[in-house]
Amino acid sequence: MADQSTQSIVVDAPAAEVMAVIADFPAYPQWVAAAKQVEVLETGPDGRAAQVHFVLDAGAVKDDYVLAYTWDGDRRVDWTLVQGQMQKQQDGSYSLVESGGSTTVTYSITIDLSIPMLGLIKRKAEKVILDTALKELKKRVKG
Repeated sequence: MADQSTQSIVVDAPAAEVMAVIADFPAYPQWVAAAKQVEVLETGPDGRAAQVHFVLDAGAVKDDYVLAYTWDGDRRVDWTLVQGQMQKQQDGSYSLVESGGSTTVTYSITIDLSIPMLGLIKRKAEKVILDTALKELKKRVKG
């Protein structure tokens, strides 16, 4: 059973700047510790990635998967798993709300793995993923 995990962070930058970092997939290996290889496979009509291939190595968790993306300007991006080795489901989103020069970024993700994992361990792993992703994003945007 897949559970959704959600976490937010405030980034001291406009939404367009934050979304530009999120959308720059080829740069992910420079700032996402677990991302070993990231390749845009397909581009949508808006010029942003429609399908992206990831090779992840987070120590205990290694995966090779493809995500499909849909974009709503600089307000929101949603993705869903197309194919994966370790995952049978991944649905996620970044939702951005700009206010007074800063942006609240909310990251939601639902992951279901192909291998069984104890609920407690899975929830802890999801929290670490969310926390790390948001902190790395904030650090990258701030330069």
